[in-house]
Amino acid sequence: QKDLVESGGGSVESGGSLTLSCSASGYTDTDYCMGWFREPPGKEREPVAAIDSDGTISYVDSVKGRFSISQDNAKKTLFLQMNKLKPEDTAIYYCVTDEAAYCREGGTQWGPGTQVTVSS
Repeated sequence: QKDLVESGGGSVESGGSLTLSCSASGYTDTDYCMGWFREPPGKEREPVAAIDSDGTISYVDSVKGRFSISQDNAKKTLFLQMNKLKPEDTAIYYCVTDEAAYCREGGTQWGPGTQVTVSS
């Protein structure tokens, strides 16, 4: 079972960049997916990007070309590089993992979240 903690959130002006990190403890040698979700103000939590257990990467259309998800070789740290940020990117960003092939719709383990605020 993994324990996830996000970091790297903060405030940035439109067009700026931030890089989020998700540190996973309690790592075991099993197949895990990992991903990023976000919860904009007044909206439900939504997917952002994910890495399947086999390494396949997916993004939602709204962040393609701007965000990049990656992880270290040991799958203990997940990153989300966010460029050309827009006010609509403002949200609490959550890291998620699961002992499953896909985290595209969520998972069993979540971090506490980190706030990203983009001003116009």
